[in-house]
Amino acid sequence: MSEDEKTPAREIIADYAQSHFRYFRTADGTVFAQKNRHPVARPIRSQGTSGSHRQELMVGLFTDGFGVFNGTALKEALDLIEALAMSQDVQPVHIRVAPGFDGATWLDLGRNDGQSVRIHPTGWDILTPDPQEVCWRRTQLTGELPLPAKDTSGKGIDVFLRLCNFATAETECLAIAWLIGCLGPSVPVPAPFLTGPQGAGKSTGGRMLVRIIEGMSGDLRRAPKDEENLIAAVAAGWITALDNLSHLTPDLADAMCCIVTGAESIKRALYTDGDVVRSRYRRPLLMTGIDVGVIRPDLAERLLPLRLERPRVRRTEAELWREFEEALPVILGSLLDLTVKVRAAEADIPTDLRMADFAHLCAQLDAAAGLGALTAYRTSLDDLNDDVIEGDLLAQTVLKHAATLDPGTQTRMTSAEWLHCLTRLYSGDDCLPLPKGWPTTGKVLSDRLKRLQPTLAARHVLIDWGRSNTARYIELTRPAAPPPSQQEAAF
Repeated sequence: MSEDEKTPAREIIADYAQSHFRYFRTADGTVFAQKNRHPVARPIRSQGTSGSHRQELMVGLFTDGFGVFNGTALKEALDLIEALAMSQDVQPVHIRVAPGFDGATWLDLGRNDGQSVRIHPTGWDILTPDPQEVCWRRTQLTGELPLPAKDTSGKGIDVFLRLCNFATAETECLAIAWLIGCLGPSVPVPAPFLTGPQGAGKSTGGRMLVRIIEGMSGDLRRAPKDEENLIAAVAAGWITALDNLSHLTPDLADAMCCIVTGAESIKRALYTDGDVVRSRYRRPLLMTGIDVGVIRPDLAERLLPLRLERPRVRRTEAELWREFEEALPVILGSLLDLTVKVRAAEADIPTDLRMADFAHLCAQLDAAAGLGALTAYRTSLDDLNDDVIEGDLLAQTVLKHAATLDPGTQTRMTSAEWLHCLTRLYSGDDCLPLPKGWPTTGKVLSDRLKRLQPTLAARHVLIDWGRSNTARYIELTRPAAPPPSQQEAAF
């Protein structure tokens, strides 16, 4: 055969690729390759160590007897495939958890055979998902989970709680509610903050919570130095677990708020002038630490404090993790059983809490298992409000001023007048020096009060802003106490 009659290498590669792989694009324009009848998808431009499409294409060509091709032929073939895929329908890819058809959700077990868990209204099954329904994306952070056990009768939950050192039954039910929330792709869940004295097993408890969802390779990590690295870590996995936090900078606190409730990051694509890379993320977040100092009010509404206590009897790490690994299939199976019951339970949606989806999940958990999760969640938020107030002298001064007012009283003043009033109230007759960070102008005071507004409202002090004919004002109201019948109905 003459040289002119030979099929070009790039055409051989392109024909082989299109017959053995399915190519599609995501909403941000990234092209993925998916082996026929297999749910795992890989970006065709990936050079990652977790396995790239280029590598699996080379292996397939060699195994099927087509030989070895040079890099130029591979690049030309992939360029053509990428251009053709841009006209295909858009389909999302998911890490670990994904929505499915008919109200079902999927949990990726991280297995090479693609077997996953389908959670549906009547139960859960271990299946290989249809590629048209679910496309999994794997990274180095995607660990393998064991096949969950069936018919556990809930004993896996008891084993898990016995291995952890949660201080109270209320803490235990909040931890279970959070795990159930992590199995929902569309439910924002507050970030557990595992706290307690030294030696309480905070890091160990955090690892156990993470490994139930992420497998035995899941672990805690130090908080990144900058937001860009934090977002990269968040986008590459499902649960982000930060260990041994002792201080939260304002930037880190803002980033955590975005992780919990969802946000998008945009940066310039490498080697381009105008192209951008979009990173959407909303992930479960977990933290451990003894104390992180003053908590900002917006972050406090997104936290879930889980207190641990020091164990009476110590065990070796090897013994503890061996028992946990052996029990993980039963723990995961019991969690899936409980998740099905919770999703089938009917409960009213609490409309007075910031994280309403999680509060509704707690109410469903109460209806399914009677654990008192919603009451425990309300109590935890109340404790966090106390922490915010104890760390903010301005909030304490506002509450001190409100205590001097009669119930049902409204007070209107300009921001400058409020600043003078609160400053004088804080300094008192002793003329105490103003603390660092005390508002210096009416505008700064107004901005601080906007942050504190939900916290003060939880203590029955309402702050509002308005404008009269002459100037803007800030209104402080101490509502009248509700009748005893309404107070009883609130609990």
